[in-house]
Amino acid sequence: TPLDRDYGRPTPEDVSTNDVGIGVKDIGWGLPMGIGAVGLQDIAAKIRQGAGALEIQFPGAGAGQRTAQTPGMYGKEHRQALKELAEIAEVNLTTHSSFGIAGLSGMDRYGNFSPEYKKFALSEIKRAIDFAADVADGGPVVVHSGEFPRPISDEPWARDPKAPDGYRFIAYKEEPESAVIGIVDKRTGRVFHQVRKGVEVATPKWKVAEKDYTYVAEADYPRLGIRKGDLVHVKKGDYIDYWGRKVAPEDRVPDYDPETGRFKIEMKTWQDFVREAEEINKEKAAKLGRPLRYDEMVLPEEVYIKSTLAVNEAHAKGWALEYARYFDRYVNELRKLEKAYALWKEIEEKTPPEKRYKLAVGPARSELERLGIVPEEKKLPTELIEEQMRLIKREIEHAREASTAQEQQAKDAEMMRKYAESSRKYALRESYEGYAEAGIAAWEATRRKKTKRPIVIAIENLYPENYGGHPEELRNLVKNARKVMEDMLVKRGLSRKEAREAAKTHIKITLDTGHLNMWRKYWHDDPKKSVDENDAEFKKWMLKEVEKLAKEDMIGNVHLSDNFGYQDEHLIPGTGTAPIKEIVETLRKHGYKGPLTVEAGAAATTEPADIVGLYKTWRLFGSPVYAAHYLPHFAPKRTWTEIQYSYFGQTQPPYFIVGPYAPSEDWTLWSRVPLE
Repeated sequence: TPLDRDYGRPTPEDVSTNDVGIGVKDIGWGLPMGIGAVGLQDIAAKIRQGAGALEIQFPGAGAGQRTAQTPGMYGKEHRQALKELAEIAEVNLTTHSSFGIAGLSGMDRYGNFSPEYKKFALSEIKRAIDFAADVADGGPVVVHSGEFPRPISDEPWARDPKAPDGYRFIAYKEEPESAVIGIVDKRTGRVFHQVRKGVEVATPKWKVAEKDYTYVAEADYPRLGIRKGDLVHVKKGDYIDYWGRKVAPEDRVPDYDPETGRFKIEMKTWQDFVREAEEINKEKAAKLGRPLRYDEMVLPEEVYIKSTLAVNEAHAKGWALEYARYFDRYVNELRKLEKAYALWKEIEEKTPPEKRYKLAVGPARSELERLGIVPEEKKLPTELIEEQMRLIKREIEHAREASTAQEQQAKDAEMMRKYAESSRKYALRESYEGYAEAGIAAWEATRRKKTKRPIVIAIENLYPENYGGHPEELRNLVKNARKVMEDMLVKRGLSRKEAREAAKTHIKITLDTGHLNMWRKYWHDDPKKSVDENDAEFKKWMLKEVEKLAKEDMIGNVHLSDNFGYQDEHLIPGTGTAPIKEIVETLRKHGYKGPLTVEAGAAATTEPADIVGLYKTWRLFGSPVYAAHYLPHFAPKRTWTEIQYSYFGQTQPPYFIVGPYAPSEDWTLWSRVPLE
C-alpha cells in the first residue's frame, strides 16, 4: 500500500554484491581508537550503524592517551564486554597495532638503528597480539612496514628497459646520480657515514699486476690460502704489493710514482665502486663454488667506505711513525744526560762554593749574545743539563702522546672498516628477525589462549619512500621472516614441515590499496603517451602485483582506501583513482576470503559522518538498499543515491509532492483521498 512503501526485508538475491561476489557483512570499518571512537559505547554505535566487521586500531604507542589509545587502556572487563558485544552482533573483529611503529629494523627518529627501539616496537606488537587473542579471538594483527629509507631507482624492480630512461619508478630526475645511502657500524647500529652517489671521491690508485705471471711463495699468506712453496698465479689486474706478490683487497697498497716521488691518486665515481663490488663478489662466489646470498655480497657503498677508511687508517699509521721517528734517540740522549748530570753533580758538590764559578759555562749563544746586545749568561753544568733534560722529556712526551693517538685512530679506522655495513643489509637482517619474533609471539598466543582463528602478523605496505612500501619488498620481508621463524621453531623442537606451516600461517601481508596507489607519483610516465594511457598502464601494473601476491597466498588482510596517487588522504573507496573494485575482484578470483576493511578517514571531515564512507563503499560494490518492494519482480531496487543523505533523497525527485503543487485539501475525506 502507499503507506508501507519500501518497507520490508531483503530478498534472497540482495545478499550478494553483484559481480565481485562479497556481501555487505564482508566489508568492515577501520576504527582508530581515540579518533574514530573513544570507548565501547562508540564501538557499539558503529555496529548499530551497520558495520558488519570492525578493525580495532590503536594510534598510540607507549602510555596511552585519550586521543591516541593503546591496547593497554582496555582491561579484562572491557575486553570481555567487547568480545561479547561482537559475538552477539555477529561482527568480525581484527586488530591494528600501534600507528607509531614503522617496521622492525629498529630505526629510530634520528635514522639510527637501535636495539632498544626495536624492543619497544616488538612490545607494542605483542600488546596488540594479546588484545587480538582476548577480544577478536585471533585474526590479523596489522603491523606497519617502513624499515628504512632507500633510493627508489636503485631497486631492481624500478628498472625496465622498455620504460623512459630505463626506469619504471624514479623518485626524482637526479636520484640515480645523487641519492644518499647510509653506512652503519653494525656493532651499535649507528649510521656514521652517508655516501652520496653523485660526488666523485679521491682514492689511492692501487697497485695491480700489469700482466700475467707466476712466482713461488716465500711465506704463508692465509688471507688467500697461499702456503710457503706454492706456485702462485697472478693475473693482469690482480692486487699486488711492491715486491710483485699477490695480496687480498684488504692488504692492497697504493701505487708509487718514482718520477714525482708521490703515491698515485685517482678520482672515482659511483660506477667505479659498482664495478669493483661486482668483481669482488664474482671472485668470492668462485672461491665458494656457489652463488652468494644477499648478506654475503659486498655492496658498492661498502666498497666506498672501506676504501675511504683504509686511507684514513694508513694516514694515521703514517703520522704515528712520523711522531715516533726520533723517540729512541730522545730516550738514549736522556739516559746519557742523566749520567752526565750525576757526574757533574758530584764534581760541583766537591768543588768549594767560591771556586764553582770556574765550572760555569755559557750555553749556545743566541745571535743577540754574539752581537753583545744581550749579556751572556753562564750556568753550572748541572743547570744546563737539567734544561736539556727538560726539553728532551717534552719531546719524548709529545712523541709518545701524538704517536699513540695516531695509532688509536688507525686502530679505530681498522675496526670501523671491519664492522662497516650498508644500512640496507643491516636493516633487512634486523627486520627479518623482528618479524620472525613477532610471528613466534602470535604462534604462542594462538596456542596458549586457544583462539578460534590463528593470530596472524599482517605486514602492511606503508609509504613508497621506505622499504616495504613496494609489493616486491613486502614479499621479500614475508619470505625471509618466515625462513627465520621456521629456523627458530625447529630449534624449539618442531619438525621442519611443522615449522614451515606455522611460519606460513602466522606471517602474512596486509594489502593497503591507498598506499599501493601512491606509487603513481613515482611512476615514470611515457612522454609519447597521453595521461589517460599512462594512468591505464599504472593500473595494469597495480592489478598485476596484486595478482602475484594473491597467487602466492600471501595476503591475510586488506585495507580499502583511496587517493589520487600523491598522498595518503584516506578517501572513500571509489572517490579517488585507485582501481579498488578491480583489486577486490582479483583477490576473490584467487580465493581470498579474508577481511576487507574500509579506511576512509577523510569522510569524518568531508561527509556528514565518518560511517558514510562505509555506505559509499557498499554502493561502489553494487549493494542495493535492502528493502522488499511491493512489486518485487517488476519494480527496480532502491539505490544509495536515492536516499543517501536524507529521508527524501537529493538526486532523485521525491515520489510525493508538497506546497502549491499539491491538490487542494478542501474537498478531501479524512483519509485525504480526493472526492473525485
